[in-house]
Amino acid sequence: MSTFNVPTREQVSPKNQAIFDNLQKALGFVPNLYATYANSDTALENYLNFANAKTSLSAKEKEVVNLAVSQVNECIYCLSAHTAIGKMNGFTDEQILELRAGRASFDNKLDALAKFARNVTENRGRTDAAVLENLLEVGYTKGSVIDIISLVGDKTISNYIHSTTQIPVDFPVAQPLELETV
Repeated sequence: MSTFNVPTREQVSPKNQAIFDNLQKALGFVPNLYATYANSDTALENYLNFANAKTSLSAKEKEVVNLAVSQVNECIYCLSAHTAIGKMNGFTDEQILELRAGRASFDNKLDALAKFARNVTENRGRTDAAVLENLLEVGYTKGSVIDIISLVGDKTISNYIHSTTQIPVDFPVAQPLELETV
């Protein structure tokens, strides 16, 4: 049993209550992971500012990274949330499973991105030179590399928060990944 409960609006600071109100208006609910960030008076705002910051990556590319990283870190919450978001960004169920496995046979550029995100995460930033070179060869820039690594860090924080708190998943739960079938 987790020592963390999902805080309600009444249990968080006035600043976080205002953020909850904005999330409620924008999303129709406050995701449990966001609410868990609100145990801190500053973390939720910091997370949302970073997650919504400008980047060279498209929304679709961000989901490639989010799915690959969350799979490596085995975060069922983030896998479930980003499966839903991935579908909203036009990925099929089969494509999402492939992205989680760190590849994209359906798109050469996204394949290089998925492989890079997986490699960076698995190797804790000690990226394989061939994987990095492939990413650059398909058109990503050195600036993109920095944006991708920043997103890997961002997603890893959320993965770790869920792994530590074990708060309930409030998205349709992602199916297990069977690597040999993808």
